[in-house]
Amino acid sequence: MLLGVPLPLAGLSVKAPMEMGSSSTEKFYRIPEGKGPHSVGCTDLMTENAVEGSFLRLYYPSCDATDNEEARWIPDKEYYQGLSDFLNMYRVVGERLFQYYVGSVTCPAKSNAAFKPGEKYPLLVFSHGLGAFRTIYSAICIEMASQGFIVAAVEHRDESASATYYCKKKSISEPQEESTSNMEKEWIYYRKLKTGEEERCLRHKQVQQRAQECIKALNLILKINSGEEVMNVLNSNFDWSSVKDSVDTSRIAVMGHSFGGATVIESLSKEIRFRCGIALDAWMLPIGDDIYQNSVQQPLLFINSEKFQWADNILKMKKLGSNDTNKKMITIKGSVHQSFPDFTFVSGEIIGRFFKLKGEIDPNEAIDISNHASLAFLQKHLSLKKDFDKWDSLVDGIGPNVIPGTNIDLPSVEPE
Repeated sequence: MLLGVPLPLAGLSVKAPMEMGSSSTEKFYRIPEGKGPHSVGCTDLMTENAVEGSFLRLYYPSCDATDNEEARWIPDKEYYQGLSDFLNMYRVVGERLFQYYVGSVTCPAKSNAAFKPGEKYPLLVFSHGLGAFRTIYSAICIEMASQGFIVAAVEHRDESASATYYCKKKSISEPQEESTSNMEKEWIYYRKLKTGEEERCLRHKQVQQRAQECIKALNLILKINSGEEVMNVLNSNFDWSSVKDSVDTSRIAVMGHSFGGATVIESLSKEIRFRCGIALDAWMLPIGDDIYQNSVQQPLLFINSEKFQWADNILKMKKLGSNDTNKKMITIKGSVHQSFPDFTFVSGEIIGRFFKLKGEIDPNEAIDISNHASLAFLQKHLSLKKDFDKWDSLVDGIGPNVIPGTNIDLPSVEPE
C-alpha cells in the first residue's frame, strides 16, 4: 500500500483522444468553474531571490475581465519533468505525453484580472499534496474565491512537490531590456526516499518546513494588506496595491490535501491566527507525537474519501479530535484520493477509473460535497455572514453520498 503517497497522473488520459475523438483536452474535459457570485482571477507571487522566499498562486474575487486569458493549468514544462520523475517515467516520454494531453488545459480563473475591491474577504491558505504543486487544486481554490475568499495556494520547497523553483540572478550579467530578464529559474525536483531511509523521519521534517511556508504566506498576504510594497520577482502586471485593506484579518483558515492535510494540522499547532482548518484525506504519518498533546485547539474538519483511508490513519485523526465537538470527520461515498485534485476532471472515464483518478461518484458531485461542507464549516468557525449554513448537515455527515465519521472498521478498543 502506498501510504498517503498519491500517484496523481499515472497514465493520465493516455487513451484520451480515442475516448474523446480529439486531442483537445479542455474541449471535453474541463476543470469546473466557480459557482459563487464572484468572478475569479489568479496571479503568481514569488518573493526574494532565494529558496527561503514565498511562492504561491493567489486566487481572488475579481472584476469581470473579458480581455484576460484563463491561466494555464500547468505553467512550465519542468513540472512535466518533475511529474515524470515522481511517477518513475522517463522524462522525455513523460514531458511529451503531458504536453500533448494536458498542455492546452487552462483553469477557469482569469490570469492577472483586476482585484475586486470594496469588501473585506476572509483568507484561506492552501497546502498541496505529495508530488503536487500550487496549480492543481484549482477546482477547490476557484470555488472558494468565487464564494468570496482570498486563497493563497502555497508551492512547497521541501522537495515534496514534483517540481518547483526559485529565481536567482544569472551568473553572467549582460545589459538587459527588462528588469527581470537577468533572473533565471533554479528548479527543485521531488526527492525520493534514499535506500534505508525512514519515511516518517523525512516527512516529519518536511511537514515542519511546510507549516512554516504556510505561515510565511499568511504573513506575506497580511503585509500586502497593510499597504507594504512587496517585490514580486515574477513578470506580472497584477496591481498588488489593489489588495490593500481587503483581507479580513480576523477570519483566516488553512486547508490542504493528503500531505497538505498533515500540513494543516502542523500549521494549526504553530499559528493561532489560523482560526480553523480543513484536512482533505489527510495523511497522518508526518505528524509528530507532540501534536496530539492538546496542541491543536482550533476547530478542524476532516473530509475523507471512501477508498483511501485505513484504520491506523483514522485512529490518529480521532486521537487528535477526541472529546472535542469542534473536530469533525465525514467521508464522501464513492470517492477516491484523487477526487480532490484537478486530475479527476481532465482524465477520460476509462483511464480515470483504471488509474484511480476517478471514483464511483461523479467527480463534480464529489467536489461539490467537499466544497459545500468546507464552506459551511468555515461560516460557523469564522463567523461569516453568508448562506453557507444551508450545507450544515454535510458537516455532520448527513446527505446523499456522505456519511458521518468513517467507513473504515476500527478496533473496538483503541490503542493508547
